[in-house]
Amino acid sequence: MLDTVPPERLLTRADLCARWAGLALGVAVAQALATMDSDDMSMPFVAAVTAFGLCAVGGVLLGDSLTPAPQDPVRTAGLAPRRVRDHVPPRMAPLLVVQAGCVAVLLAIGAAMADADSAGRAGRALAVTCSLGPTRLLGPWPGLYYAPLILVSLTLGTAACVWSLRRIAHRPGENQQRHDRSWAITAAWGLLVSSQLLLVLGMIGRVLFYSRCAGMLGNITALVIYPLGLLSLFTLGWCLFTIVVPRAVDDE
Repeated sequence: MLDTVPPERLLTRADLCARWAGLALGVAVAQALATMDSDDMSMPFVAAVTAFGLCAVGGVLLGDSLTPAPQDPVRTAGLAPRRVRDHVPPRMAPLLVVQAGCVAVLLAIGAAMADADSAGRAGRALAVTCSLGPTRLLGPWPGLYYAPLILVSLTLGTAACVWSLRRIAHRPGENQQRHDRSWAITAAWGLLVSSQLLLVLGMIGRVLFYSRCAGMLGNITALVIYPLGLLSLFTLGWCLFTIVVPRAVDDE
């Protein structure tokens, strides 16, 4: 008699395959975008990072949609309402929210300080004037030239993940299953946030590196963005690991 695979195992494999497929598609699309011809060398890289994060989110959401709600017998419900925050990672979720806020703040500051580059493209460079020296235009700078693509991707990814988290929190099923899927969706959103934050920090860090007269303000900025970059790398690794394993890691 042939062994049969239980339906639950098949659904788990489909969910995991969807997550991996999203990451693989993101890598393929990012590679295609990064190598496309453009008069701006930075925009293809920005588009590649954005596409990778959105594909990762799409893969996790697809995997969740492949798993239908269990048809459990009717049971008596408790009085405590189900909340999204009870199922997301208690430490990583607030950290990712802070990082998303940092992206918005840095883009706002970048837009306020940005200037047009030598080709006349507004919001792409930063004008730096040293004492007894000419004004130099350094870029790429996270101004209005790059901000719309980053903000639109974060808005779309956030809306999709919040809707999915609310759906998971209120649908029937075991609490452990809701917990695991909420962690995976949070990790997918965090992958998008962390990659975009690293992108913005990389732009600022590059300008600081090539600016020889940043002064005290530049030193203070470096003390902020470099630790924030290391933190983003850590959360990026956590998010990738949480996505590629069938069950979310424990954060307790």
